[in-house]
Amino acid sequence: MSELTVAEATESIYASLRADNADIDAHIATLKAALAREGLKQAVFDPAKLVQNNRAGRKLMQAYFRQRGVSVSFSE
Repeated sequence: MSELTVAEATESIYASLRADNADIDAHIATLKAALAREGLKQAVFDPAKLVQNNRAGRKLMQAYFRQRGVSVSFSE
């Protein structure tokens, strides 16, 4: 299996979130590895694609990802 890019890993996170967080930890680990390979420090998500697009949902997502070593921000 080839290594995923950050964009592909981000899309798999969106799919996992829509599927009630199925395999979310594996997708976060993949995203973390992709960020390291590409030299990025932060993953950027589109809030419009999130299942729970409110402040509480975004903060919960940021906290969960931060616990797994991934810094998350949201696009405008």
